[in-house]
Amino acid sequence: MFEFILSEHKYKHVHFIGIGGISMSGLAEILLSKGYRVTGTDTKYNHPIIKRLESLGAQIYINHHKDNIIGADLIIYTDAISQENEELKAAFESGVETVDRATFLGALMKNYSHSIAISGTHGKTTTTSMLATITNHGILDPTVLLGGQLDEIGGNVKLGSDDYIITEACEYKANILKYFPTTAIILNIDEDHLDYFKDLNHIVDTFVTYAKNLKEDSKLIINIDDPYAKRVIKATKANVITFGIDRECDFKAENIKFTEEGYPTYTLNIKGQELWPVKLQVMGKHNIYNSLAAIATAYIHGIKMEDIIERISLYTGVHRRLELKGFINGVKVVDDYAHHPTEIEATLEAINNTSKGSIYCIFQPHTFSRTKILLDSFSKAFKNADKVIITDIYAAREYDNGEIHSRDLANAVNKKSGNAIYIPTFEEIEDYLLKNTKDGDIILTMGAGNVYLIGESILKKSSHEQKNKEAV
Repeated sequence: MFEFILSEHKYKHVHFIGIGGISMSGLAEILLSKGYRVTGTDTKYNHPIIKRLESLGAQIYINHHKDNIIGADLIIYTDAISQENEELKAAFESGVETVDRATFLGALMKNYSHSIAISGTHGKTTTTSMLATITNHGILDPTVLLGGQLDEIGGNVKLGSDDYIITEACEYKANILKYFPTTAIILNIDEDHLDYFKDLNHIVDTFVTYAKNLKEDSKLIINIDDPYAKRVIKATKANVITFGIDRECDFKAENIKFTEEGYPTYTLNIKGQELWPVKLQVMGKHNIYNSLAAIATAYIHGIKMEDIIERISLYTGVHRRLELKGFINGVKVVDDYAHHPTEIEATLEAINNTSKGSIYCIFQPHTFSRTKILLDSFSKAFKNADKVIITDIYAAREYDNGEIHSRDLANAVNKKSGNAIYIPTFEEIEDYLLKNTKDGDIILTMGAGNVYLIGESILKKSSHEQKNKEAV
């Protein structure tokens, strides 16, 4: 079993294959702060994460090559890297200790007295960032690894004490089975990553095994409203804390209301004994669940409820999660990371409550396998949008084998709600939006790829036009 003890410096030179990834960069930053020599490879140089790592002392190589690993005595690679990658193949053949990101993270977590891992198909980044906001100023001073950019901590990583670590725990490739946290949070269990998992039962069984692996003195915080929660709870020896809305639980949201902006308010009922008013500044019912998980976790780790309520009321979201980007002639431009049918429905439901005009949803499908396998679910997910514009599929770690195309998704959506069109290029989409949107409408870019660039480009064009008008 791979072990990594931060203080021993058994490994002096650590090389990251895919260092620019949101999780990989966070791990690299922790090692840099502890005095390790860090090198890494990625494909894009002009990126804030890469520039930040360089400023901290990392040596970055652009484009993969077998010689990049020379001198390293530990090599860490991301799941996004193909097994046929030249650099990764050289690592395996070199005899140097080579481990995947999840294995390394699992070993790193053991360096902390308290490790808190947030898992679930949806909401990991939001819940982790909520918990980071709550704990950033207080008694815990945790190290935080986040799958997004949070202004509260100045990015995707916070370097804290050696006592607490808070991290996202992704289930992809059953990676959660490589983690043994002292506190495990399970937000929900849904059908995803079917390029790896056989089916939903395989996913549920993975979470059941994860819970079964937890030690007796650890804690499991779980959404009791999830249909698979009871199976998970039955399997674990850990101390179970439940949260939810619809069923009796330890941390329950009651008297739920929404402001005109779509922000939830609710009464927090703790074990039927304490009532606390909660106000959020992020939209949607799904964020009530996320907030309950964050609140419960903070509370059982000794933070006063008065402080928790105050700090979570100040949380305004992480970048790319229902993020307001700006306005163009009265049209609101919003961006969201949703790339799964359940997330899309939740996001559109949340933003629909705030819309006075039409909602133009620009969706960039993420991976060919997800688009193909969940095509029927995707087709039903856009009912709360007035117009759905579907871009070409963002390949991510995959290659196009010709089995699925964005036109297929547009056709499937039209069979359900008749509101979709396929437009291949970002430039054509921008032109369409500028010609068709009007005051009071919402432009919502959605997906895990680079679809956010559409909104940013429109805002930039609008700014330039305004400056030209003022100059005249």
